[in-house]
Formats: sequence, C-alpha cells, structure tokens
Amino acid sequence: MQEQLIQAGIRFRQWMHENLAHAAAHFGLAVTGPPRFGWQDRSIGAPVERTLWLRVVSEEEQWAGDALWTGNFAANAFTDVRKPYVLDVHEWEDWRRQRAELMTLMPGSPAEALSLPDEWWTELRKTTDAIARTPTDRVNTDQAEVAGRIQQHYGNSVNPTVRRWETAHGDLRWANLRGPDFGLLDWKQWGRAPVGMDAATLLCDSQETPELAERVRDVFADVLDAGRLAQLYVAARVRR
Repeated sequence: MQEQLIQAGIRFRQWMHENLAHAAAHFGLAVTGPPRFGWQDRSIGAPVERTLWLRVVSEEEQWAGDALWTGNFAANAFTDVRKPYVLDVHEWEDWRRQRAELMTLMPGSPAEALSLPDEWWTELRKTTDAIARTPTDRVNTDQAEVAGRIQQHYGNSVNPTVRRWETAHGDLRWANLRGPDFGLLDWKQWGRAPVGMDAATLLCDSQETPELAERVRDVFADVLDAGRLAQLYVAARVRR
C-alpha cells in the first residue's frame, strides 16, 4: 500500500510538471529555473523568461473558484506594497481544474530573520498596517471558525467573540518573507480576520528562536496587545 502511494505521488508530480509546461507554452515563455512545489503538491511554480514567475495550481472542480483560487490576482488591489503582481491568468480543465498565474518575480531570497536590518522590520510593519486598513469583502477567518477553535482548545474559559476585525495577509510566515530587501509572497488567503492575526501568526512562527520572537513582539507590541484573541486562535490552529 505504501509503495502504491509513493508511486501515485510521483505520477502526480510528473503531471504537475506537464501542467507547468502547458502554461509556459500558452504564454509563449520558457521555464528558466527549477520548479518548486507548494503545499501538498497542490501547486507548482518556476521562474520564466522576462524575469517573471509562473505558478500553476490544480484543484478538484468542487473546490476551484473560491477565494483561495483567486486570492493572488485579487491582491493586485495592493498597489503600494512590495509583493508579486499577477500579470495574466489562464485556466483549463484536464481531470482537475488548473489555473496558471503569470506574475512579477520578487528579488532576493527567503528572509534570514536574525540578520535583517532595522529598515526591513520597518517595512514589514508599514506593510501589515497598509493591509489592515484596506477594505475588502474577502474573508480569511469568520466568527464561527474563531469560536470553534477557541472553544475546542480552551473550553468556556475564553469569550470567543471577536470585537474588532481588519484585513490580514492571512499567512504571514517566514517562508513567505523575502530579504534582504523586503517582500511578501503568497497572497491567496488574504481577507478579513480578527485584529492582530498577522502579527500573531508571525509570532507563532518565530517561537523556536527566542531572540526572533522577542523582536516580533517589539515590532508589533500594540497590535499583539489589541489582538490577544487572535493569538489564542492562531495557537489553537497550530496545535490542531
């Protein structure tokens, strides 16, 4: 059984490589670097000609077309943030629904958190503040989700009612941050969330390095203070 699962995974990855080639041919561009797979191999992306990035996501028909499906393109609404911008989209069906997004390529590499300059942290806070005050109808997390997670892990000891909401990136983890010049990737989950959601997510992602966690607390002290419920929610989500 284990061998069958391994072989199925290999075949699926090969199929995703074929999807990437199909998308590159559609846009008339050649892949110029090694592809990278996303969560559970659901997506594949690679640099292409003209210093661009090509991402292909595959989903079963009943799940395609939701907010996650269009999040990267919808995030073009953020015009003053250092992020990738989607230039073109192509969709097709082949067993599952496929969506190719041709976007600008962010410079730099994964952020090495402990060596980042003060200017980088200033840009991070400036970016999360800009996101928070951007109006949107998109939803990252709703009241029912928050209440369910909070009550599951903390019982009735915490009132799960969210008093303040704001717009969040939704996945503010170190894997999505670039350095040494600031950049923020992966916008598919952005939408309304409890106040402090992004700061809480980054703090949780920094816990293995106490010095880094302390820097996050310093940069987002006021946000984390106002977003205590968001911290509990994120902790409960990670524990799950």
